[in-house]
Amino acid sequence: VQLVESGGGSVQSGGSLRVSCVASGYTTSTYCMGWFREAPGKEREGVASIDSDGTSRYADSVKGRFTISQDNTKNTLYLSMNSLKPEDTAKYYCAASESFTLPLTGFVPYIEWWGQGTQVNVSS
Repeated sequence: VQLVESGGGSVQSGGSLRVSCVASGYTTSTYCMGWFREAPGKEREGVASIDSDGTSRYADSVKGRFTISQDNTKNTLYLSMNSLKPEDTAKYYCAASESFTLPLTGFVPYIEWWGQGTQVNVSS
């Protein structure tokens, strides 16, 4: 299993970005997938995840601004980010798990596969 992220970059506060994660070695529709982020000096935290049945969930800090989606024909997971804030600055990681669900808290140690991350910088 390999996960490769892309699409990070630098934007001003209020701007938008979309990050992508291309998966290989398995079919995205059969696994739970999600986005996590890690800022300097902070623990990795869940941003959004989607289960194999399509159930999605978001961290309170991004609800209404971020949208997780997947294109199973392209084996690709997306995170569309709008109204970005400086506190969204972090390295964003794609994650995949064989679990029946992918919680955003308390599950980081159990996630089987991670991408290498893509940096998102939001300036004020």
